[in-house]
Amino acid sequence: MEDMRKRFALYGFGFLIGIGLVFFFLGGKNASCSWFPNDRMLKIIRSKHIQYSDNLNDAIATKKIDSADINNILINGDIDFSKSQTKNNPCRKYLIYGEKDQKDISITIKICDSIATIDNLVLK
Repeated sequence: MEDMRKRFALYGFGFLIGIGLVFFFLGGKNASCSWFPNDRMLKIIRSKHIQYSDNLNDAIATKKIDSADINNILINGDIDFSKSQTKNNPCRKYLIYGEKDQKDISITIKICDSIATIDNLVLK
């Protein structure tokens, strides 16, 4: 029984050292675990310079949607990969669904090299 306690104590000590090393090496790197395709693509979109198309500025003004709502959709939205054009060159288009005040919103976004352009916004 004493031998088993010693093993658990050594295991716990090693486990705590391992956790400390992980926090030390990954703590300041802003590391994240975006494993699913939806999360990875939204992260890629947010990392690019986001601009709005000309006709979208009018839609934002008339539909009472601001850039904070759009950013919220780019964080929590759902991409419809079946309706997106993921293999287009040089720019891919994605359809992203989200909601604001229990109203559905869909955003069409075009992703090129370093710029993501929001082309269309539909409020349902």
